[in-house]
Amino acid sequence: MQRRRLGKTQLEFTTIGIGTWAIGGGEWSYGWGDQDEKEAVAGIHRGIELGVNWIDTAAIYGDGASEVLVGKALRDMPGAERPLIATKCGRIMQDDATVKGRLKKESVIGECEASLQRLGVESIDLYQIHWPDPDEDIEEAWSAMVQLKEAGKIREIGVSNHSVQQLKRLQPIHPVASLQPPYSMLNREVEEDHLPYCSENGIGVICYSPMGKGLLTGAFSRERAEALSDKDHRSRDPKFSPPQLDLNLEVVEAIRPLAEESGRSVAQLPLAWVLRRPEVTSAIVGVRKPSQIEQTVGGGDWHLTEEELDVVEGALKLRAAKLAQLEQTSQGWV
Repeated sequence: MQRRRLGKTQLEFTTIGIGTWAIGGGEWSYGWGDQDEKEAVAGIHRGIELGVNWIDTAAIYGDGASEVLVGKALRDMPGAERPLIATKCGRIMQDDATVKGRLKKESVIGECEASLQRLGVESIDLYQIHWPDPDEDIEEAWSAMVQLKEAGKIREIGVSNHSVQQLKRLQPIHPVASLQPPYSMLNREVEEDHLPYCSENGIGVICYSPMGKGLLTGAFSRERAEALSDKDHRSRDPKFSPPQLDLNLEVVEAIRPLAEESGRSVAQLPLAWVLRRPEVTSAIVGVRKPSQIEQTVGGGDWHLTEEELDVVEGALKLRAAKLAQLEQTSQGWV
């Protein structure tokens, strides 16, 4: 699998990264339902066998549960075969399983130490502020991360879900290595400001939810959406309920022939699509079991033709037009 340099750093990431949000389980407000731990570890191992060289996780995923499983997977691997590890700080689990932002220096340092222990590593390859929440504390958190880097606890520091203006506030303190935003066919907001800014400033881009949390895999359906567990946060996401759900599934059906004609799974297409942008270093794919990464990993080496990109663009423009019409109707404009 091809690799791309992460911004101005010395880290080289494969174009596909192993995502572990979902393996944190369903006992928190942003969970994905119950998870089989053995399947999760096996899925991570399979991804590494297939050539993926990095794993994305976060302390908040299941209140440490995801990092624990990543740590278990790492212990079974010889040191030379271990992948790069990216994790995040700044989200704290509350007693009622909801999430609160905390970016004070002491909290960031404490979270880092706890992550190191759960993961069983001496240094985290990429440490990121998960969300800029509260906004007024991002400089304090960033300064704490600089200290952790200087102490050898972290190799590189980046952010997730930050605006361009917030990136500009952090840059004078220490260069931002990377940005991790949501980016997919169904969420293109970063194309206007974030991607150009990151390109101009040598900031790597790692996109999460490139398959729209499963909507773009080709395996999703209205029936599956209706059957989502209350423990799965997608059951409360408007994209997974009509009328948005129907429009999203129409996109999949419109682009499905491209995958079939190429002899690939539909799930690889949205990955190849986000990776068409030179600013994007890697795309994170969720791995809850081995078969998932087996279906998606090939997207990291699929270079779409101009004709294929035109088909995708046509489907997305049609979706955008229908969505705009629905929004106007709901507001009484037509």
